[in-house]
Amino acid sequence: MISYIFPGQGSQIKGMGGKLFDEFKEVTEQADDTLGYSIKKLCLEDPDMNLSQTQYTQPALYVVNALCYLKKIKEVGCKPDFVAGHSLGEYNALLAAEAFTFEAGLQLVIKRGELMSKATGGGMAAVIGLNKEQIFDILQENNLKNIDMANYNSPAQIVISGPKTDIDYAKPIFETNKGVTMFIPLNTSGAFHSRYMAEAKKEFAVFLEPFAFSVLSMPVISNVHASPYKQSAIKQNLIEQITSPVKWAESIQYLMNTGAMNFAEIGPGRVLMGLIQRIKRETGVT
Repeated sequence: MISYIFPGQGSQIKGMGGKLFDEFKEVTEQADDTLGYSIKKLCLEDPDMNLSQTQYTQPALYVVNALCYLKKIKEVGCKPDFVAGHSLGEYNALLAAEAFTFEAGLQLVIKRGELMSKATGGGMAAVIGLNKEQIFDILQENNLKNIDMANYNSPAQIVISGPKTDIDYAKPIFETNKGVTMFIPLNTSGAFHSRYMAEAKKEFAVFLEPFAFSVLSMPVISNVHASPYKQSAIKQNLIEQITSPVKWAESIQYLMNTGAMNFAEIGPGRVLMGLIQRIKRETGVT
């Protein structure tokens, strides 16, 4: 069996997409019409330095991930057994499973990016070397009650999220812990996947209300539950995803537990494949 996995924010890089914009010209034109600007120019040239801004990053990754998927299907001639995506990448997993059209998915991602970009003053950091129980204890013991756990990327790579001042304050506390191998502040403007995205979640729920989703053509693993989407819960999952932690390690473990599983990362970079190797190593899977 094979699972296709789609990367999220953080995997963007100038030059991503390359020749795919010309190879899939019709899809590129649909993206331009929906966005109101040239996606090819943004990704390949980034003349206004917008690619790292959330409201541009998310649509750009969605489009490039989608083009990479089209290219992959064209090459192999068949679809995967399962799909999953990390945060924003989950929209590409749903697209692959035919939950919505390319344009409809792009409209959702544009709105999601706009709402998430409004969240300012927040920060995130990756803590490497501790498990979630150890991080929880440190947060409790040091009265860091304003910080949430946002991404469970692997059993010992967890991203925390909260006000930037609190993340900065937490840095030396974590760095002096003998179990922490690295504390890496992330380049984000908001405290994503935390309680501080509640307003974005509320507005996104209103935007999602009129949308209807088609029957999924393959299993999509949910970030929120680390298990396959239920058809009746697609809308609620996408709403909850904005404030819920990304259960990536559990999602990959779920897929590995279904049987002999291969993975292919569909999109720019190899961040997720690196995480899978880390998950296997930290869980003792060979």
